[in-house]
Amino acid sequence: MPVAPELRVYQASELTPLWHATAAELAGWDDSPYWAFPWAGGQALARVILDEPALVAGAHVFDFATGSGLVALAALRAGAARVVACDLDPFCAAAVGLNAALNGLSVPFRAGDPIGDPLDGVDVLLAGDVFYERALAARSLAWFRTLAARGVRVLVGDAGRTYAPADGFAVRAILDVPTTVEIEDAPVRRARVLEILP
Repeated sequence: MPVAPELRVYQASELTPLWHATAAELAGWDDSPYWAFPWAGGQALARVILDEPALVAGAHVFDFATGSGLVALAALRAGAARVVACDLDPFCAAAVGLNAALNGLSVPFRAGDPIGDPLDGVDVLLAGDVFYERALAARSLAWFRTLAARGVRVLVGDAGRTYAPADGFAVRAILDVPTTVEIEDAPVRRARVLEILP
């Protein structure tokens, strides 16, 4: 992976056949295979964590909407004491397990929607690319701010998604991330890593 060559993740080679196969398997579920590609916001967040391991070193980390598990793996590689990867998509558990094994790591997986959970014991929440849908962005951001007010460091990777916040954050980094036109509108996306403020 160009932005984080220290880590490897399995990636779908073609989106459309995978999308159709997922839709056939999961009737009534959001059939988007988010776990099959490293999205630009997640890649940027992984790079920042690897470059600045003090952000997570020794910390208990929660990777929200983990997808492929890339960001969780970056946190482990950077020295986090414990990382939990969480996602709603039932395929993510398998994707995270496979990608962790590919990197010689182990990541516990939590299924379901954690929004609103106080995440007792968590020091750092990480999230890549969660501002693409209005309701999810609003719910996530309110939760992020509540956690930040309790002292949790909240770092979010965002590649210019429609519902990203206009304020209430500090920009920690800006990166140009190579991607694919299979999932994005350009071969390179500019992504920011935001630290959400209370």
